[in-house]
Amino acid sequence: MIDLVILFVLLNRDLTMYAIQKHILDNFKVYTNPSFGALKPALVRLENEGCIKSARIMSEGGKLSVFYSITKDGLKHLRNLLIKPFSGNPLQFLSDSRIKLSCTSFLKPEDAKLMFDEIKTNAILHKINAQRILDDEYNSIDFYQKIVLDNTICEYKNLISMVEGFEKQ
Repeated sequence: MIDLVILFVLLNRDLTMYAIQKHILDNFKVYTNPSFGALKPALVRLENEGCIKSARIMSEGGKLSVFYSITKDGLKHLRNLLIKPFSGNPLQFLSDSRIKLSCTSFLKPEDAKLMFDEIKTNAILHKINAQRILDDEYNSIDFYQKIVLDNTICEYKNLISMVEGFEKQ
């Protein structure tokens, strides 16, 4: 997901690595908090793939700054990351879907629909799996597990409702 958020924050202007991290924290802190140790390799990888380019600029004070900008290939890659199918990991799904939904404004309506369908389908499947565990009378889950499962089911229901609301826009 780090590639996705980097590309998304570079949509509006060229930024230094520090500014990229600040924009990510400003916009995505509740979902992700990448360190410089994670950011730098991602920037190198994205530049090697042609998704971003860098420019070294000397400031008035004589300090060298590296500014990153998104390329046409980066725009295509961002689109592909947004409509890419999710992993089967339910925990990762919830986090990734929130990040992707936060970036929906970049997508064309037909691509947004693809992403919405993918999110709803996965949320429904994960909700059904959680409900099966909760409803299984032979399952030896305790009080705390039941409460956590019930809360998880509510999270999936809320996610589905949110996506359905976006679809009406």
